[in-house]
Amino acid sequence: MNTLGVIIARFQSPYLHEGHRHLIDSVSTHHNKVVLVMGVSPVLGSRRNPLDFHTRERMIKRHYPHLVVLPLANHPLDSKWSQNLDALLANTFPGSRFKLYGSRDSFIPYYSGRFDVIELPETGSHSATLIREQISDRVLDSEEFRTGIIYAYSNTYVKVYPTVDIAVFRHQKKELLLGRKDIDNQWRLLGGFSDPTDDSYEMAAARELREECGDIHTTDMHYEKSFRVDDWRYRAEADKIITCLFSTDFLSGQPAGSDDIAEVNWFTLADVRALMSENRTAEEHTPQLLHLLSTYAT
Repeated sequence: MNTLGVIIARFQSPYLHEGHRHLIDSVSTHHNKVVLVMGVSPVLGSRRNPLDFHTRERMIKRHYPHLVVLPLANHPLDSKWSQNLDALLANTFPGSRFKLYGSRDSFIPYYSGRFDVIELPETGSHSATLIREQISDRVLDSEEFRTGIIYAYSNTYVKVYPTVDIAVFRHQKKELLLGRKDIDNQWRLLGGFSDPTDDSYEMAAARELREECGDIHTTDMHYEKSFRVDDWRYRAEADKIITCLFSTDFLSGQPAGSDDIAEVNWFTLADVRALMSENRTAEEHTPQLLHLLSTYAT
């Protein structure tokens, strides 16, 4: 019985580079039947996994139409992933024998299944990661390029963007610090988008506070409530914003507008209510301000 050669790879590049071709050609010289198993990420569209399975399959079959290409979902447990790989091959090709091929930096260190594994020497310095970085800002004037962008955005999960809003109080929560942006000249709570480098929403709130009003010192962030934000930038989009509102008490420092905040100022809660009645506060902050007034205004 002939043994099937199985290549385990990601192929997350816009073309088959020399390293890919060498891998496929090397395995094909030892096996009449070659199977290519490609990982499928649970994240739908990302910088590390921008190409879905069908896009990569068509790229491969254009140059190697005889290859059998199979998808295999990623799994957090290497042992379970190995079992799934073995089951995929055994169920797709009942009674067959297999040899799995990869390079030193491929799946081999994580595989614990029952089939033989052969490590092939790497050729050249080809890197799909480097290729993606090099072309990440390249704009092409072609219908295919524009079609690809539309396809990519249409095949990602609809997202919720997390933001933080911060209510900075002083004088036993009698006064509230608000910021004003030149874009609309409206007063609003300080805050902004959470960042992937933040360890928590509390950390995001503290960072945004420093960025928008300078080096001030406050108490720890106290979670108030979360709100869906009616941000004008996302009203016509499927993606939306949900914010976490925090409160904190001012300790020391001199607040000053920074980043995209033109000005900061202290207002009594009665003044905040008056600003809202005069339509001088940002509309997207209305629910948060109403919550604060109902909670802390006496």
